[in-house]
Amino acid sequence: MTDKTLRASRELIRLIGEAFPLGIPVEFWDGSTSLLGAAPRHPTLRLHLRDAGFLPRLIRRPRLDTLLKGYASGAVDLSGGTFIDLAALRPSEKPKAVLKRVGMVRLLKAALPVALGKGMETGTGFDGQGRPLARTTAKENAADIPFHYDLSNEFYQLFLDVRMVYTCAYFAEWHEDIDRAQADKIEMICRKLRLEPGETLLDIGCGWGALLIHAAKHYGVRGHGVTLSPAQIEEGRRRVEEAGVGDLVTLELKPYEAMEGQFDKIASIGMYEHVGFKAHETYFSAVNRLLKPGGLYLHHAITRRGRRSERAFHRMRPEYKAMTSYIFPGGEVDHIGHSTTMLEAHGFEVHDIEGWREHYSRTCRLWCERLHARRAEAEAMIGPGRTRIWLAYLAGVSLAFGRGSLSLFQTLASKKKREGDRLALNVPPSRADLYR
Repeated sequence: MTDKTLRASRELIRLIGEAFPLGIPVEFWDGSTSLLGAAPRHPTLRLHLRDAGFLPRLIRRPRLDTLLKGYASGAVDLSGGTFIDLAALRPSEKPKAVLKRVGMVRLLKAALPVALGKGMETGTGFDGQGRPLARTTAKENAADIPFHYDLSNEFYQLFLDVRMVYTCAYFAEWHEDIDRAQADKIEMICRKLRLEPGETLLDIGCGWGALLIHAAKHYGVRGHGVTLSPAQIEEGRRRVEEAGVGDLVTLELKPYEAMEGQFDKIASIGMYEHVGFKAHETYFSAVNRLLKPGGLYLHHAITRRGRRSERAFHRMRPEYKAMTSYIFPGGEVDHIGHSTTMLEAHGFEVHDIEGWREHYSRTCRLWCERLHARRAEAEAMIGPGRTRIWLAYLAGVSLAFGRGSLSLFQTLASKKKREGDRLALNVPPSRADLYR
């Protein structure tokens, strides 16, 4: 890149800083810096443009995918904080209003000489791109789950709580740490399921076994968990034995649809997102078959906002497409109306729906901060590119829950059971005991 191109890039950054005065330094590929705005606003954040071809390619192809590929490859990077910290510096004005005030013509004139420069290579720097969406068969899911969960148990230990719970925590108070919040979440699930000694509990997508261990130790249930992750099974079984509940808890590497028998209670905590819309019929039919009449089922899942039509709902926004391509291959998220419709259509009565949107926003924020604090260790385990994508993913999901484009609901339902001409009521008249 010539000095002329560098000067043009610096001028473009100056104008962007005028429009969006984030107040952080931008370090260029030659080591020089320019402040993005008129005055510093954060003590440590710094944006790095390490590849002179990044801005030209971003201008010519202004898409989220371009930004993610540039970030994964290291062409652009952020140090001294997370994307959540960066997002907190955004102006409150809408982008269109800001751009109008600064002037699109000025920005376009500054962008033109940069756009004519040589663009960066298109590779991402990690092996997680290009996986097909909407995986629906057991064989496809068996390939997708290890892709996400078998990075290594040690990697997840970098940012999860001591129990290794990789689902939304529950904060009785917002200042609580992740260990306390995950313990409270597990306890809340057990309370909602009304667990009793001697009952059988199935955990679909059991992770590393934390829920089953707690339920066996504190409620005296016999628990069985299934997962498609070999790494989770190995570590989960070790934790079960370490907790002294090996006589009560079993973990199995098996797809949910291959399960047999019936259970008193069933929990599905953060697993449903991997199922895919085409397999929802199979999923709810299996849960109904595996649950005893009158038994309780807790459905804990991420949702997106409902739209005026199903066609509009299934139109994928760029950030959602990026999540399902780079982090959760095969993942699909429904809306709460679809969840409750499927439950009722498959023989369940819905009792309670509780929104945990802000809880997941905080959970992902804490995970992001914890992973950022141990970034060097993560890079040694899974590589710099994939580490960057994970940091961007956790920050992005936290922000999405914060602004409401993603939500999370815990839905309690029971398998319908008739007593004469009446439908049995399987929960008490009050839920006051849940929040004692």
